[in-house]
Amino acid sequence: MLGECGMKERDKLALKKNSVALCREMVVDELLIQFLQADDVLTEGMAETILAEPTSHKRSWRLLSLLPKRGPRAFESFCIALRETEQQHLCSLLIRFRDRESTPTESEGEISLTQDSTPAKNRKDQKRFPDPTLPLPTQECAVPAKRARTHESMEMCLDADSPVTTAVLPCTPEFYMSHSAQAYSMSSSPRGLALVVSNVRFEPELSELDIRRGGEVDEEVLRRLFTELDFTVSLHKDLTVQAMRDRIEQFARRPEHAVYDCCAVCLLSHGVEGSIYGTDGQLLELDWVFERFDNARCPLLQNKPKMFFIQACRGEEMDSGVDQLDGDDRAEPTDCEQRDAGREEKSARQNETREQRDSERLRVKLPQRSDMICGFATLKGFSTAAMRNTKKGSWFIQELNAAVRQRARDTHLSDILVQVNARIKEREGYAPGSAHHRCKEMSEFTSSLCKDLYLFPKYCPNN
Repeated sequence: MLGECGMKERDKLALKKNSVALCREMVVDELLIQFLQADDVLTEGMAETILAEPTSHKRSWRLLSLLPKRGPRAFESFCIALRETEQQHLCSLLIRFRDRESTPTESEGEISLTQDSTPAKNRKDQKRFPDPTLPLPTQECAVPAKRARTHESMEMCLDADSPVTTAVLPCTPEFYMSHSAQAYSMSSSPRGLALVVSNVRFEPELSELDIRRGGEVDEEVLRRLFTELDFTVSLHKDLTVQAMRDRIEQFARRPEHAVYDCCAVCLLSHGVEGSIYGTDGQLLELDWVFERFDNARCPLLQNKPKMFFIQACRGEEMDSGVDQLDGDDRAEPTDCEQRDAGREEKSARQNETREQRDSERLRVKLPQRSDMICGFATLKGFSTAAMRNTKKGSWFIQELNAAVRQRARDTHLSDILVQVNARIKEREGYAPGSAHHRCKEMSEFTSSLCKDLYLFPKYCPNN
């Protein structure tokens, strides 16, 4: 199966000399591992060992340590897998290095991999792994997506140009040292937990909602993005409202939040003002979702940033005080704080004995909700549609993915979402012959962050 001889020396050298770049930039996820398993490069046990590693860097290192022992075809199969998982830049890096070391000959039966070529011995894989550079058939919506019974607007299926996915650019140690003091702590590995709920296919007997063609692209884009950002990602597809509630509540209660620095929640579905649809046609209120992560119900995430990305409109928030979990006792209030409390209260406190003051010190309190940031595909209150490319996913997720990958290395999340707004503002629908040709969309975000939220991608100060 793997042949009698091992990997060629020049292929081993290409992996060894580029191992630092590969470990820093490569995304080793289930899809890449499945490609290598399908090509008989990795066994099931090897795949489980790799995916069990806790960080992206360690998964990459484990894979690179196994490949040289997996036979003469392992290098070419690895390059094909990189291409198929949209990591063409790493494939090109390896091929260029190998070809500089030694020019392949026909007698070796090898052909260098390029954007438009495949090794002759792997031509049989072309059916199984189609070339992603070839144009895919455009699947236009013959009619706009069906309206919900509430007559609120739904997502529209549009095809237009979209950015190409590249690796997340790494943060430098120098940038971390100069910006970490004024930012949320972001040093744990994994950074945090990420939940992606994606509803693409809806139950026809229970709802009038169309399939969200292209929605499956969004869920994979987000899964890969947060995996590369060193999050532990949970992806759940096509859930009823009750199933969504169960998954969200389970996620909010996970004990790992205590040791991780942040969390992310992505909800992708049809929606109306303040709610999103389950596959059963019922509505889940976004306000209920935010409540699961507030300072009262999710104490393990107090004072930690909570990110939300939603293909829907928003609900209103209310604020009431709640004691901070394990909050430090407050010292004597300052004069300013005493004035804020009122003159009568100040006078009463002055008459208390020290023992009474000690026994009645107030714990530090937090607002009901804080340290949240939420990006929305459309504006609140305008009932506008969220645009979706049937081949490449929704506009908002496309631009979010591109902006985070390019700018997270040196830009905090609020500014990244401003850049997403700017890109969405420039986009225009392409659906000739339909009412949605040259249509527009405008995204926005809300924030109760209290510090800069830098993700510091691919940098772990504890190492």
